[in-house]
Amino acid sequence: MTEVLKVTPTKLNQIANHYTTHTAHQKLPKGTKFMAKLPGVTITGYQSGKVMFQGKLASQEASQWQAAAVSTNEVYPQMKSANDLPTNFSQLAVLGSDEVGTGSYFGPLTTAAVFVDQDHLASLRKLGVEDSKKLSDPTIIKIAKQIMAQCPYHVVNVKPQDYNRLIRKYNQAQLKAICHNFVLGKVLNQIAPVQPAAILIDQFVQPSTYFRYVRDQSPIIDKHVFFKEKGESYHLAVAAASIVARYISLQTMDDLSSRAGITLPIGAGLKVDQVAAQLLKQGQDLNNFAKLHFANTKKAIKLARQ
Repeated sequence: MTEVLKVTPTKLNQIANHYTTHTAHQKLPKGTKFMAKLPGVTITGYQSGKVMFQGKLASQEASQWQAAAVSTNEVYPQMKSANDLPTNFSQLAVLGSDEVGTGSYFGPLTTAAVFVDQDHLASLRKLGVEDSKKLSDPTIIKIAKQIMAQCPYHVVNVKPQDYNRLIRKYNQAQLKAICHNFVLGKVLNQIAPVQPAAILIDQFVQPSTYFRYVRDQSPIIDKHVFFKEKGESYHLAVAAASIVARYISLQTMDDLSSRAGITLPIGAGLKVDQVAAQLLKQGQDLNNFAKLHFANTKKAIKLARQ
């Protein structure tokens, strides 16, 4: 359970002082005023005036401060089920996000967000927008270009060298969450002052975990946010984001393959191990092409020594 209150600076100081004896003695993320841990609940106060309560006793702990809140406490919409999506959700103006590349040894982690308003729903359906995994590469390329010409979008493409640097600081799910939050914020800036009816993230972790992962980001995109596995089945915005992300990923894979002098395969199977081993034998640095924390790295090294 996660609940958030918005309070005045004076009240924020009062709450911080109240939890002094439970405050975590550690370096706090940027923008964080305090963090306290009690049995059943973690309380995080932000300089912005938000106070987040997370855990089984979140509601109980937050209730004592609700009278001081300057706005009604918000329960993150990730706690809702699919049946709780807004009425006619598939027909609304929605900002969707998705990522590709998380399970592939070679290539980037690519995350995209696309805003699909009601005026573009029909044209995207006519294009054949659906889950990118169901589409051939030539179709992806054709459709992605048209989506990008019609709809506001943003992509963050984390190439292997940057990925390997970042993965030493974040786990993969946290890195994905940060990327989703980033691209969503960029598109919201593009379309402002227009606001989407909802934001839909293709779910890859529990929503409470997602918000814990992005709690030191600025801004945190948390208004009207929904999380659904297979998000493309709920709205074309997620399908469009998936297609755009895969298009950028394909371009990057072509570039990396050209640099490697060999076609880099998708996935993490035996063929991947063999190609990685071949690169090692040629004196190539896998850091330039692959996600090194995958088990394929050790397998490739073993093969290269044979």
